[in-house]
Amino acid sequence: MSSPSVAVRGRGRRRSKALGPVQDYAAHVEPDWWRHVFGALYLKTDGDVVDDAAITRREVDALLGIVDLSPTDRVLDLCCGQGRHTLELARRGFVGVEGVDQSRYLLRRARETARSEGLVVRFREGDAREVGSLPGGLDAVLIMGNSFGYFDAAEDDLRVLGGVRSILKPGGKLFLDITDGEWLREAFEPRSWEWIDASMFVCRERWLSPDGRMVSREVITDTGKGVIKDQFYAERLYTRAELAALLAQAGFVDFTVHQEFAGSSERNQDLGMMAHRLFITAIAGEVQAPRQAVPRELVVVLGDPGKPDPVKPDGAFGGDDLDAIGRMKAALERPGRRVRYLSNHDALLDQLKQLAGGSALVVNLCDEGYRNLPFCELHVPALLEALDLRYTGAGPQCLARCFDKGLVRGLARDLGIPVASATLIGQSDPIPAFTTPVIVKPNHGDGSFAIDEKSVAFNAQELAAAVANVRRLAGANALILVEELLTGAELGVGILGNPPGPHQVLPIIQEDYSSLPPGLPQICGYPSKWDPSSPYWNLRSIPAVLPEETARLITDFSVRLFERLECRDYARFDWRLDTNGRPHLLEVNPNPGWCWDGHLAKMAALAGMSYPELLDAVLQAAEERLKVEVRGAA
Repeated sequence: MSSPSVAVRGRGRRRSKALGPVQDYAAHVEPDWWRHVFGALYLKTDGDVVDDAAITRREVDALLGIVDLSPTDRVLDLCCGQGRHTLELARRGFVGVEGVDQSRYLLRRARETARSEGLVVRFREGDAREVGSLPGGLDAVLIMGNSFGYFDAAEDDLRVLGGVRSILKPGGKLFLDITDGEWLREAFEPRSWEWIDASMFVCRERWLSPDGRMVSREVITDTGKGVIKDQFYAERLYTRAELAALLAQAGFVDFTVHQEFAGSSERNQDLGMMAHRLFITAIAGEVQAPRQAVPRELVVVLGDPGKPDPVKPDGAFGGDDLDAIGRMKAALERPGRRVRYLSNHDALLDQLKQLAGGSALVVNLCDEGYRNLPFCELHVPALLEALDLRYTGAGPQCLARCFDKGLVRGLARDLGIPVASATLIGQSDPIPAFTTPVIVKPNHGDGSFAIDEKSVAFNAQELAAAVANVRRLAGANALILVEELLTGAELGVGILGNPPGPHQVLPIIQEDYSSLPPGLPQICGYPSKWDPSSPYWNLRSIPAVLPEETARLITDFSVRLFERLECRDYARFDWRLDTNGRPHLLEVNPNPGWCWDGHLAKMAALAGMSYPELLDAVLQAAEERLKVEVRGAA
């Protein structure tokens, strides 16, 4: 992305006629106005500033005069637009620079320029809010050309900075080139116009909104064709003090305003948001540093091996469960760290009461539920809340929401996130008619309980049998979800951290069904997790190979669900593609399986994290979240 002092459309809406006088500018601004704007017209109307080689060289000169960069440093140009700064750095011998932007048109221009000049530069398509999913350890991140403050919610700006902080190595540098909000509030022109060329001109109207944004309207007109576009956009204006506070909240230190930068161009008629900017640096603070910097005293709450467990194959803890617990204990052990384990649920309440007022962090790994009852998984964090104890993972309300698949589907639809068509049926409801293959599952629960090859139905008789099988396993009163069977790739993605603050999106994995005998439905059900004698036991998870747009959608949707459902510290999201390659949400898993060979551990391994490092990352996320919550409460 780059400077939006160009006309902008909302959600791709195109107008060939002007609206006439408008009273409420903000009412015409779509939340994602930035998603569709940056194309050929942008480079024409703003080209005097953003497509001028001399201006780019001058800005890079200023950058290098402020930030001490080596040609071998790993540098990310975030919101790089057509790559003007990225490419200029490459021309000057920087070999570790790459660019990220959301505009396919501008990225295509960047790649074409790199090819024509023989420059080896990588350009990625991506949303700035998901920068935390990129490989870390960077020396510097640049946000140039006033490419900050576009989002409808201020929390998204914090998410961008938190993601930047998470991919910078400790001591890494952020360089921010941004409009001086305080200056612009006083100096902006409510109305202006300028000639773009001999036949095109732009009329602009500007208005300060109560939420701190500059709302602009641009009417672009051609003398021969008439009005080409009548468009609205908004950008959040930040003062120096507000930027310092925001960067500190995201984990940066040493906030410095190095200079004011007065924009100019050959036309020099209406520079808008680019007229008066600040060049700012900040340093990634040490909270980014070692993952081993975790609490010295941990109290781990587990399921109770001495009680029945209705989800496990034999109704009780088995050898594999005890092995997983042993591996987890070995992974948590550290010199100087004290770890206690609580697994006797008859004594759990009294043991937790003894922790009240102390400094221990409770690590809630009791995904079996209180007394090993799945419906009581939320009871453990509820007890911890009642006793005012610090703990990892999701709260009781999040666990309650995500235990209900139908509720999660409804929330996803409200967010514009696709889900497969489905019907919920209760004990007295008739079995619905259907025209496509379906999968039948309990509406409540996790661990793929009561889902196997018999859950897939291709006709009415098979559907009746599948419903009867779920009721036999889950209970006669169980609410049942009859869902369209999607047949594309089955995918999973994990998130460590707490969006919109620092977080990491783990690599997307895909279920590999190539080992299944012909005729078996390609689903990841109960046998794949619990039955070594089943053909499903041999399923593997492999790195997903997806189009950039599909991966971006899955990542964006998952982060939005994480926030909306109030997940905390870590979560896993399961997706399936339809025949057109479009992702649909299957499930949200707060406090997902923590074992050494689980899906989350497989995703972490693809990101270069060992099992002990994964557990430490969860602890680190909880510690940082709790510090922020305490600061907020103060």
